[in-house]
Amino acid sequence: MRYLSLDWIDAVADEAATNAQVAAAAAECCIGVTQVITEAPDGVIIYSLQVLNGQVLFTAGAAFPEDVRFEQTWDTAVAVATGALNAQEAFIQGRILLTGDQQKLIDNQAVFGAMSAVFDSVRARTTYE
Repeated sequence: MRYLSLDWIDAVADEAATNAQVAAAAAECCIGVTQVITEAPDGVIIYSLQVLNGQVLFTAGAAFPEDVRFEQTWDTAVAVATGALNAQEAFIQGRILLTGDQQKLIDNQAVFGAMSAVFDSVRARTTYE
C-alpha cells in the first residue's frame, strides 16, 4: 500500500486499535494531533491521531479538538518515515512546522512511543512512491 493513502491510514488505525501498548498509553493521554502533508502525489494529505478517554482514533482529516499540528512536504514526510532523515533534524532545519500546544505534545509522549511499533509494523507493507 502507498504511504499516506487511505489504505495506509486504515492499516495504521487497525494496528493501533489492537496494540496493547497503545491502549495502555492511551489510558494516560489526551491529545489531538493533525498532520498536514503538502506537495504529495495526490495533493495535500491531512490525517490525525486523536487520543481521548482511553480511545485512539487514527483517521483521515484533522483532529478535533486539535492541540498540535505538524506541516511538512511529501519529500520530508517520506524521508522521515523511511529513516533517511531524522525527525529532530527536520524540525531544526525548518522542514517540519509545528504549531499548537507544545507542552501537551511533551506531556503525551507515551502514546507516540507506543505508536512507534505500529508504524514499524505497517512500514513493512508500505511503498513510498
